Amino acid sequence: VTPNLSKITAIVGAQWGDEGKGKVTDFFAGESDYVVRFHGGNNAGHTVVVNGNTYKLHLIPSGVIYGKPISVIGNGVVVDPGVLLDEIDYIIKKGVEPKLMVSDRAHVIMPYHIALDEALSNHQGKLAAGSTKRGIAPVYADKMFRNGIRLIDLLEPDVFREKLENGYGFSKSLIEKSLGHKLGISKEEIFYTYSGYGQQLKEYVADTAVELYNAHKSGKSILFEGAQGISLDVDHGVYPYTTSSNTAAGHIST
Repeated sequence: VTPNLSKITAIVGAQWGDEGKGKVTDFFAGESDYVVRFHGGNNAGHTVVVNGNTYKLHLIPSGVIYGKPISVIGNGVVVDPGVLLDEIDYIIKKGVEPKLMVSDRAHVIMPYHIALDEALSNHQGKLAAGSTKRGIAPVYADKMFRNGIRLIDLLEPDVFREKLENGYGFSKSLIEKSLGHKLGISKEEIFYTYSGYGQQLKEYVADTAVELYNAHKSGKSILFEGAQGISLDVDHGVYPYTTSSNTAAGHIST
């Protein structure tokens, strides 16, 4: 038995989101050593007001505003790297230097996921469940198909090219042959753009599972910041009118 295990707090929504999780996070974040996003993507949004300044965040945990905590984007999160880079730039311009770690195992939202989301939303009608059309469902589907691309892959050109070959071809076939839409971006364009994203994010990419394990064992305070709410949980929510990830506190263990 380890006597100095950390204090772990999880903040999740008990309804459909917009329950005021940001205010509760605000209460705990300043005293935490780590603030962690553990699911979802930039389909969520948190607004935090600190010292009269308003911050609107979609990917980076709200704790980034407080300076002390290390903000962690875990491997259960799906990351649009362009959006993440814009958000990093946004908080830097607000005068905040991000203490940020992003899991090397987080799956990457690709342009074909966004195109497929759009095509599927038109095809599914009411079952589209109010999709934000940001590629969330398709990237989680690719993760389960074992056809996804992870952040670490963007740093390995040969690995990235091979995985992109598979993912691009699979989604292009669905979009154009099955759903009658057009994928308006080439594989090469994606390769060079996303390789560039990988290099820009390289300093933030880390094995966050090991980081959090060591933090927990050494008694650090860890705050897990949920997005959306239990009623949107893909297993426990009002299926099929749910999001594509598990929003309950139990998902922090992944």
